[in-house]
Amino acid sequence: MHLLLAEDDALLADALSAQLRRAGFEVEHAPNGAVAEYLLGKQKFDVAILDLGLPLVDGLTVLKRARAAQRLLPVLVLTALDSLDDRVSGLNAGADDYLTKPFDFPELEARLHALMRRGRPPSSAATMGSLVFDRGTRRAAVRGETLDLSPREWMLLDLLLTQRDRVVTKDQITSVWAQDGSDTSGSGSIEVYIHRLRRKLEQSGLAIRTVRGLGYLLEDEPGAAG
Repeated sequence: MHLLLAEDDALLADALSAQLRRAGFEVEHAPNGAVAEYLLGKQKFDVAILDLGLPLVDGLTVLKRARAAQRLLPVLVLTALDSLDDRVSGLNAGADDYLTKPFDFPELEARLHALMRRGRPPSSAATMGSLVFDRGTRRAAVRGETLDLSPREWMLLDLLLTQRDRVVTKDQITSVWAQDGSDTSGSGSIEVYIHRLRRKLEQSGLAIRTVRGLGYLLEDEPGAAG
């Protein structure tokens, strides 16, 4: 969990950085707004803690510029400014949460985790048997070992998984390949790719069954759990 801490109070920043690291965060400290903007432009963070009273560039400006750049980073404002107007200004500028000093660290940590949960996109990964298939990252793995799939193999596996326990015809396969601009000529090409994919799915608990005259069916191997 990569965290940006923008705080100009050196003693507070040191103490807070130590607590955050013990809580499992990787912390980058920015002592002023200019450094905070530089780090935001150069690195990817999971969450940020932002003081409003930063030197050089104030925290509210840093926040507004980050939102203008369409950065979706969850931001918690941590500041001594506790008036209603200050809180409204911070939230209107794009803060996701607002916590005033002094504060208790357990509350800060809980708020950070809540922000990251809200900002985390739904997982695109699905698990079937020992196969983990993630469309978002285009990664497939069996028992933790990443499968080396060609573009055609990836599309074929995606189609079989989408139609799991239903027969996938050769026409469906060639149609999916054609959408990607792949050359679908060659009478034996589908059989070749099915054979390759079967070998790569060994130990996955899944099997590709040939249904004569119809096509192919992805199903659990006989005796496989799940």
